[in-house]
Amino acid sequence: MSGLMLYLASTDTDKTKNAHTDPHLVAGDAAIMAWYDDGVLDKEDAAAIAKHLDQPRKAFGVEVLQKDFRWDPVKKERVPNGHKHADVWHCSLSLRAEEGALTDQQWGDIANDFVDAMGFTEASGKAQCRWVAINHGTSENGNHHIHIAVSLVREDGTKASTHGDYKRAQQTCRELETKYGLEELSSVHATRGYDRAEKATAIRDEREMHRASISRKVRACATASATEAEFVRRARDTGLLVRPRYAKNTTDVITGYAAAERPKPGQKPVWFGGSSLASDLGLGQLRQHWADSPQGATEAAAEWNAAARNKRKVHKTGPERTAPAADVWVEYTRNATALADELRKIPRDDHAAWAKAAREVSGAFAAWSYRLEPTPGPLAATAAELSRTAQLRAPRQHGKPVALPSIAGTAMLFMAASSKNKTAAQTALMVQLINTAFAVYEMHAQSGRAREAQRIRSVVENQLAPFTATMPKPVLVGGGQKPELPVQPRAVDIARRGLAPIRPGSVVPTTPTPATPAKTHQPSRETGPGLDR
Repeated sequence: MSGLMLYLASTDTDKTKNAHTDPHLVAGDAAIMAWYDDGVLDKEDAAAIAKHLDQPRKAFGVEVLQKDFRWDPVKKERVPNGHKHADVWHCSLSLRAEEGALTDQQWGDIANDFVDAMGFTEASGKAQCRWVAINHGTSENGNHHIHIAVSLVREDGTKASTHGDYKRAQQTCRELETKYGLEELSSVHATRGYDRAEKATAIRDEREMHRASISRKVRACATASATEAEFVRRARDTGLLVRPRYAKNTTDVITGYAAAERPKPGQKPVWFGGSSLASDLGLGQLRQHWADSPQGATEAAAEWNAAARNKRKVHKTGPERTAPAADVWVEYTRNATALADELRKIPRDDHAAWAKAAREVSGAFAAWSYRLEPTPGPLAATAAELSRTAQLRAPRQHGKPVALPSIAGTAMLFMAASSKNKTAAQTALMVQLINTAFAVYEMHAQSGRAREAQRIRSVVENQLAPFTATMPKPVLVGGGQKPELPVQPRAVDIARRGLAPIRPGSVVPTTPTPATPAKTHQPSRETGPGLDR
């Protein structure tokens, strides 16, 4: 406790991750608030507060321990390493920079409600835990926040339980956002964060974070692939290093994977596990979208083993080496049109169906970005924003998605494009992809997730719209007098008009209604372009 308090009260920039310019109390147990005012805390104050918080633990001689582990380089796994002290509970409550700052009174009210809901006060019907909330301004990213420190030994010497504290804290934050009129974050979707060092290194090297570039390539390859073996080959074709994680004592049962950008000479690769890139990019999640067969598992294991040893690919003539026929663009544009229409019939609380659709559209933009953008641009930004909807906080809590027209193969088309030149066929498909993005935007807006909706709207209007203005005009399909597919005069018109403010009577239903899957043709990605399975 003393180490934590000294850190929170420190203004030494060499000892803190963020500059603490004005560390002061905003809330705490009754005794703390009676002894200390809201003045700036110094080192002596921090030591005295820590001593007060720690007093019940020392008075009753109570130890709060949890299992400790260490990494065994020989076994290459975490092994038990005894126990470590765990009597201090610490978390921070933070706002986005765009939300501005709260007053100390507001933070104090929020902190009191938070610790009540977490069961650390007498509101739980048990003895009080001693606690304190400290505000020291904004982080380097401009996020206004407070830190809460709690002693897990109660006033009567009993131990406070932290079982399920992460889930309970998230639920409590959602409730507090509503109560205090703050921006309400999604309890459905969750994206992976990054370490501050990753960002600092990327800024120093004047490049994109490896995590972002690897995620985009993995997403493009996964969406474009019909099998796991094809995914491994595609990932290697993009320049990624990939390696499998084997089940214990096996070399043919793959349970996970890691990926890295190929490093410069003399440097080591920086590896990221699939699940650490995005919740929907773990191998288990990816396998749900691929065909499963004993032969496929054998072929995948062979490709993984070749990648692990940096050997040549086992199969050199897979679907990724086949140029798609021109009519395949027509078929997937037709499917994208049907998907955009069907999404407007899907209940907005069918999170699995929306996540699947967002995953495929995001994968398409990611693949197109890989083909056209030497550096991340509007296509990469659109892929990143839509990928947020593809990542569910607790995917197992949702049922299987309803049957919808699939556009996963659009990623295959973009990755297989023979040149970096934009084509009219791409424009026609782009129109329908933007329509699908609009449906995702509207779903978020109707669900009250203003932040998610605004992010999608912003990237489409501010980045994708200027890009679509450079696209060639779509052409009539089939040579008739009328277009076979619904084609707008310019894709940019869709980008600008589509994301209009939601009007009364939106096409997104307010009550769940059964979805009727459209019957559409799914071009094969295994037996050849344009052929029925």
